[in-house]
Amino acid sequence: MKKSLLTIGIATMLFACAEDAKNKDKAENENITDAPQQEQSKVPDPIPAETNENYTTEMVVDGIQIPWGIDFLPDGSMLISDKSGEMIHFKDGKTQKLSNVPEVYIRGQGGLLDVAVHPDYKNNGWIYFTYASPEGEGEGGNTALGRAKIEGTKLSDVEVLYKAAPNTTRGQHFGSRITFDKDGYLYFSAGERGARDVNPQDITRDNGKIYRLNDDGSIPRDNPFVGKENAKEAIYSYGHRNPQGMLLNPETGEIWVHEHGPQGGDEINIVKAGANYGWPIVTYGENYDGTPITEERTKPEFEDPIFYWLPSIAPSGFEYVTSDKYPELKGNLLAGSLKFQYLELLVLDGKKITKREKLVENVGRLRDVVEGPDGIIYLGVEGKGILKLIKKTE
Repeated sequence: MKKSLLTIGIATMLFACAEDAKNKDKAENENITDAPQQEQSKVPDPIPAETNENYTTEMVVDGIQIPWGIDFLPDGSMLISDKSGEMIHFKDGKTQKLSNVPEVYIRGQGGLLDVAVHPDYKNNGWIYFTYASPEGEGEGGNTALGRAKIEGTKLSDVEVLYKAAPNTTRGQHFGSRITFDKDGYLYFSAGERGARDVNPQDITRDNGKIYRLNDDGSIPRDNPFVGKENAKEAIYSYGHRNPQGMLLNPETGEIWVHEHGPQGGDEINIVKAGANYGWPIVTYGENYDGTPITEERTKPEFEDPIFYWLPSIAPSGFEYVTSDKYPELKGNLLAGSLKFQYLELLVLDGKKITKREKLVENVGRLRDVVEGPDGIIYLGVEGKGILKLIKKTE
């Protein structure tokens, strides 16, 4: 099961996601050279990524166009969400598309997004998924969280636990990832939907947020904005842009996220109750056309990232390695790069990133990375399917 649990910038940057093209504010990659000195002492400078040629991949499940999310059932079989709206069950070498998936709004980055198996699946049978949903107020769609059970070849007992509102026809920044913490609370992310000056700083509005719920969709009484006037009480933290990686750090019990920033502004953040991560008032990135979003990199009222990428890599998928099958990776982070199409190793010293390595280059747009119950690292690669990470023999 999925654990419920940064090369100074180049002069010319490519868009992080083709789906984001033509939108200034979607900027997934920009260069920063003017950050004030005191801020750099708080947030470490980006570091270059070294090349590590000791790994290769092997195909496990082919023919999946955009394998957005991966998780595992107790029997070791695999659930895969395809952005196209298909939920796939891979078992005994065969793929089965599950019917009765809720209607998915497919536009730009929107579609069927993450999938996660409940930590106590053996007893309750619940799976969870995020998706762009057309239900509710307004045209278009917005990020929703649902759950269901698997009955043969279909989903049953389908429930919508949370639906961000209002809908919009914009095609960017849906998020979204799902993670359970050690206490069984469910966290999921929703991007700011391209409305950077409207949504992320406003707790009375959805989007640009990390949400925290009980596993049945109810709101924990100790959520930070419970009882605040007009607040969306499911919000746990805000001021986010577009988090597409989320994990439970098994050493600290914290929820860590990485998120697409503007150019030069992809970040790793540690999620804290009620914390504001500053977007777009502070950022280490700029607009794609080279104009500033803000001159501010940090302010006391905002939570600083523990790391930011320069150049941006457009990260997607996030994993903390615990497997003994890769002892040299154990205790460190893995993230996929959509922009540069490789798997990135982020070496940890406590909460500091000390080294970056590119493990498998030119593998493709790497959408998700998950450690399976068998200890193997699985990669969701666009246009290919699910691959496994293999250490080359000497």
